[in-house]
Amino acid sequence: MDAQDAVDLGREALMIATLVSAPVLVAGMVVGLVIGLLQALTQIQEQTVAFVPKLIAMALALALSLPWILTQLLDYTTQLVENIPNTM
Repeated sequence: MDAQDAVDLGREALMIATLVSAPVLVAGMVVGLVIGLLQALTQIQEQTVAFVPKLIAMALALALSLPWILTQLLDYTTQLVENIPNTM
């Protein structure tokens, strides 16, 4: 394995990590933006008002996207293990 193979493996791992975490992070960001806008309009600045809906939305996004996340991770792991003989 040369340096370019290691860089390619690292880049692919980071891409998979970004892709897998995106649904949960986007859900938290959207709900946080909406709650922040509502807090700015109503001048309610309680921290728990923003935390609880974001937590619920992120848990729901994780529950809904979990089968897809597991498929992506299993495909990546299978590909990684199958390519071990080719890297030696």
